[in-house]
Amino acid sequence: MASESNVPTEREPVRGDATGSGAGDEILKVHRLMKVYRSAETPAVDGIDFVVRRGEIFGLLGPNGAGKTTVISILCTLLRPTSGSVTLCSQDTQRSPARLRSLFGLAPQEIALYPSLTARENLHYFGSLYGLSGRVLRNRIEECLALVGLSDRGGTRIDTFSGGMKRRANLAAAILHSPRVLFLDEPTVGVDAQSRNLILDNLQALRDDGATIVYTTHYMEEAENLCDRVAVMDCGKIVAEGSPRSLVAAMDGCANLEETFLRLTGRHLRD
Repeated sequence: MASESNVPTEREPVRGDATGSGAGDEILKVHRLMKVYRSAETPAVDGIDFVVRRGEIFGLLGPNGAGKTTVISILCTLLRPTSGSVTLCSQDTQRSPARLRSLFGLAPQEIALYPSLTARENLHYFGSLYGLSGRVLRNRIEECLALVGLSDRGGTRIDTFSGGMKRRANLAAAILHSPRVLFLDEPTVGVDAQSRNLILDNLQALRDDGATIVYTTHYMEEAENLCDRVAVMDCGKIVAEGSPRSLVAAMDGCANLEETFLRLTGRHLRD
């Protein structure tokens, strides 16, 4: 049993150490962020604060309905917050959202590709939206297809792809313009072990090349192995934050991040 001091409350989230990837400066800062949907009884996001450092992988974890996708949508300027602020690369995202969109890439939970187009045609379209053209665009398309293991399927329509192939093509579209920050909403959900392994290897390689990654997942083992730091959300609030190792150590009797996550958020179903 955990001691009472290890049980999170509204006023005192569990804090682990602040160890990250070694890059100390903040590239993303979230301050008192709140989102209340019309007719909702409670906020979807309830006054949260966190920072993401340059060159780290930051995991945003939580059960269904915790508010993760809402947070990602706000960070990507797709949704306006009710209050609070988001600063990306030292710029307020609410003041200049269009100008900031070239700085980040997004792979949403739903596949954001045109099913009747080939993988290469999709990447050509999205690359042109970011101002890429000619040989630069063609080379970048081939680089991204190779990175996600789809070089031999670039001329194949997306609607014939398996779930894992679609996820990998979705990632290729998100990184095509070499963004400084990459937002991923459950990038490995519903894929086989081989695709998941390739995607995770790619994320580590992107981080090693200097990219900053913010992503959500329900796979705690994945987050424990991949993330420099995580924030655990529940009911719109952050209930714990720190490196995976430090959060596990802070909860008596927990052997891994999954056990820690269940201690923090409970075992009742969240449908």
